[in-house]
Amino acid sequence: MVISSKANPEIKRISSLAEKKFRNQYGEFIVESVKAVDECLSAGMSVSEIVCTASLADRYENPLVVTNELFARISTEKSPQGVLAVVKKPDTSVRAPNGSCILLDRLQDPGNLGTVIRTANAAGYDDIYLINCTDAFSPKAVRASMGGIFYVNIHEGGYDGVFSALDVVPLVCADMDGEDIFAFKPPEKFCLCIGNEGGGVSDILKERCRFTVKIPMRSTCESLNAAVSAAVAMYVLKN
Repeated sequence: MVISSKANPEIKRISSLAEKKFRNQYGEFIVESVKAVDECLSAGMSVSEIVCTASLADRYENPLVVTNELFARISTEKSPQGVLAVVKKPDTSVRAPNGSCILLDRLQDPGNLGTVIRTANAAGYDDIYLINCTDAFSPKAVRASMGGIFYVNIHEGGYDGVFSALDVVPLVCADMDGEDIFAFKPPEKFCLCIGNEGGGVSDILKERCRFTVKIPMRSTCESLNAAVSAAVAMYVLKN
């Protein structure tokens, strides 16, 4: 059976996952594109449903098959590839990290957040703490993570809960008032703190940071993009 109506109850539920309140209500999020869905399955994520067009139906086990027109209507991609997975959200409660980790303070751009997750996975940071950030499981953030979201632990909480989990982990704040990051010798285990795109790290977080580092720049450049700053700092501190 090929579904063609957006009024179908399951299609309506899946479409609603484009909004954060429904992702929270159902405890699920969307992964879209052939490569992303295949990687999601390979990573062992808990997939509750696969929706695809007829041309891809033989690629997956028991998919929900829809018309090309309906898939284009429910897709969040500019150029839909004809497949998406409905994935169970992992546990995002705040727990102590396994090793060096990242703390993102009020990051609001989903593209930036997804890029940080992608880089953290590449650089070997398994735990990412989010305080008042945009949703890591939004379609845009998931897309920007390029599969990284399947391999890291996302922890969502407030300042008190995150500080408690990181109680014995030295916090390293990225801020223009810090010392040159290329001369800084980090402790064996640390938490890199990256602030809001416009305002940087909050005062409450700065007060808890044991170290402050900066990425040196020419005088003609005021600042770097948050995701770029995070990427440079992650690799420099690991070396």
